[in-house]
Amino acid sequence: MTKADLVERIFEKIGLSKKEAQEIIEILFDTMRQTFIEGESVKISGFGTFNVRQKTARRGRNPKTGDDLEITPRRVITFRASNQVKSSMEKHDV
Repeated sequence: MTKADLVERIFEKIGLSKKEAQEIIEILFDTMRQTFIEGESVKISGFGTFNVRQKTARRGRNPKTGDDLEITPRRVITFRASNQVKSSMEKHDV
């Protein structure tokens, strides 16, 4: 699913114009992006939690050449689904 798909769904379900739906999506993603930059989590009740996690430097290996290298420290975003999402996924498991 893309941002355009989300805009289309909001347009169909709520009846907002596509421009208004696009603005809402952009505001939502910009707010989430800024929250992640500040190092804070985003919890969406009934959906899940996005956490910012700091990963330390570690040793790695280039799989193509086998050379050892240092993987630099970085921040990553992780997602943990809510129990409601997990249970609905299990009900619709193919």
